[in-house]
Amino acid sequence: MATERIQTTKGPSDGSAPQLPGDGTRELLQWGGTILGSGLLALLLLETLLGGFSPTGASTNTGWFALIVALGCIPFGALLLGLGVAKWLRRRGLARGANRF
Repeated sequence: MATERIQTTKGPSDGSAPQLPGDGTRELLQWGGTILGSGLLALLLLETLLGGFSPTGASTNTGWFALIVALGCIPFGALLLGLGVAKWLRRRGLARGANRF
């Protein structure tokens, strides 16, 4: 069974913290925010320009499309953004821990 270790590269000689290799945290934050923002924009457009929605659904065909986009993008974008924040917090903790030794 292979074990995986996080290897740090040496930081500058001024004693600053070593840099961790890229693990996709930035991409998760970027795409999670973009997808969540797209879903919120679709929801805003549905409410303001596309006739809104009632308990039986949207009132126009374009409104139905915006509702489908919003219901797909908001949960998926929130999950991606949450995972990105969790990875960012973990990397921040690892960088602080590596600086202690």
